Amino acid sequence: MKYFFIIICFLLFSIRSHAQYSTHDTIRVSAIVINNDTLPHKWITEVIIKDKAPRWLVKQRRKQREYEQDIAHLRYNVYKVYPYAVAASFVLRDVDSALQLIESKDARKLYKERKEKELNKQFKNELENLTITQGQILVKLIARETGKPCYQIVKELKGGFNARIWQTVAVLFNNNLKSGYSPTGDDAMIESIVKEIVQRGHYEKKRI
Repeated sequence: MKYFFIIICFLLFSIRSHAQYSTHDTIRVSAIVINNDTLPHKWITEVIIKDKAPRWLVKQRRKQREYEQDIAHLRYNVYKVYPYAVAASFVLRDVDSALQLIESKDARKLYKERKEKELNKQFKNELENLTITQGQILVKLIARETGKPCYQIVKELKGGFNARIWQTVAVLFNNNLKSGYSPTGDDAMIESIVKEIVQRGHYEKKRI
């Protein structure tokens, strides 16, 4: 540290000695005497050089970045599939209302088949392009918007046998049609993002 200070002082003195002044120029500076030599003295800003960040801090920062990335991915997925959940609630409400006015069993069956074809034509291609994660979120959001798990909806519209078949298919894709929705529990973050969407006025919440 002593030699470092001497070098700094020497540089300061050299710079001053090479400057051009008039005979009346005077610059007053602090000075220090070393071995009978008077050298200019100036305090410089202190610089603290630290070692690498401790492992616990690096780990904490990495977890924070991973958490932020997970939230960003979740927000993207919720924004993508929430419109389908809203549409499902509208459709289910209309179907329930229509079925209440149809007394004939055959007519009810025909109506369901026609409605299913309309929905397949409108949404099938789009829904087939969803990722597994997006499909899981969609199942939860449909339960949120309709107040019923998807399994119950399929059972009411297509019977228990078909509901079990579709549940088996869902399990193969790491999904569960019996999933409910817990806005203050496991699905709290999804709920927060949905409220963000609604507050922005993108979709109007409808309940059956």
